[in-house]
Amino acid sequence: MLIIVGFIVVIASVIGGFLGSHGRLGALFQPFEFVIIGGAALGAFLVANPVKVVKETLAAVLGVFKGPRYKSEDYLGALTLLYELLNRARKEGFMALESHVENPSESSIFGNYPTIQGDHHLLDFITDCLRLMIGSNIEPHELEPLLELELEKHHHEALAPAHALTKVADSLPGFGIVAAVLGIVITMGSIGGDIAQVGAHVAGALVGTFLGILLAYGFVAPLASAIEARAEQDSRIYETVKTALIASLRGYPPKIALEFARKTVPTELRPGFLEFEQHLKNIK
Repeated sequence: MLIIVGFIVVIASVIGGFLGSHGRLGALFQPFEFVIIGGAALGAFLVANPVKVVKETLAAVLGVFKGPRYKSEDYLGALTLLYELLNRARKEGFMALESHVENPSESSIFGNYPTIQGDHHLLDFITDCLRLMIGSNIEPHELEPLLELELEKHHHEALAPAHALTKVADSLPGFGIVAAVLGIVITMGSIGGDIAQVGAHVAGALVGTFLGILLAYGFVAPLASAIEARAEQDSRIYETVKTALIASLRGYPPKIALEFARKTVPTELRPGFLEFEQHLKNIK
């Protein structure tokens, strides 16, 4: 919602200032300038990125208007799931989790958390970590670098749409200049004719530069930053899972391990200590 408000403010400020300076709104209506700038930017975007990134960018643009993917209840669900898993492992050993980890779709524990069960990225991260803890005598200092590499890879892939849009934003002023140069070419061809027509051609050429800069810094670059911020926030839940599992592997009881993990939840989404304590009691 805030993104839409921001875009409206950009448009209102630019158009309002132009009209306030006695400009004519019709002079800014240059549809073929949009075709040149937008088409060239789209073509360059398709050339520069693989199909996977193109699809992810489209999904990210739509998703950024919905806000963060993981809400407070998702973090609470992830913490509670980890508590159930670690509590079972503490009582019966990590081997008791093998059937749940190998087939989470039919697990009686994972089945209590359909949101996480349906999120294959997060589910794979949890089960892969537990599989390492079950199938080997791995030490905390050995597991932690592996998880850090996994998080780094996930983070890099999540930021690919933002980086792709940033490059588009960087190219838009240049494509605006291309449109302006083409407009000047048309203007030179009309010299000697009606002076009003020459002036209209010059105005159209200048609008190309204006549109390129406005689209770059008023729309595409802020949108890329918003996508990057969303990706950063959505990756925090993986850090929460990692913290809980590493703390458990170091010998901390489930409640303490989950308290470590709760501290990594973003402040605005973090359940309170007493709230989380009561929630665990209700689970029991």
